Amino acid sequence: MATTKQKQAARQNIKRAREVQSERAHGKDVPKSGEGMSTAEQNDLADAEFAFPKERKEPLSDAAHVRNAIARFDQVEGVSDTERDRAWKRITAAAKKFDIEVSAEDWPDLFSDGKAKKS
Repeated sequence: MATTKQKQAARQNIKRAREVQSERAHGKDVPKSGEGMSTAEQNDLADAEFAFPKERKEPLSDAAHVRNAIARFDQVEGVSDTERDRAWKRITAAAKKFDIEVSAEDWPDLFSDGKAKKS
């Protein structure tokens, strides 16, 4: 269930997206806010470049994706604790590679208010 803050952020994102879409439809050149990764680019990644390679969840291709993988780790559903152990090792290795400080000692520390349940 979404919190009030999440709902407000979603409403603002939708409003801004509609404004940008309208501006582009009327000929304005509105640049994208970020590079991101297209579905085609994500499909081209090797399985080893994902925190959860079997499910192809949480790409670890750059620093932004590593931060996102850490932030969303507790939201990944349908994986075993063994898979989480392996994914956490991949994430911490990628964080070290991209010089990202990880405050959590281990992945169970991330499960305070997440959607997924530890098994």
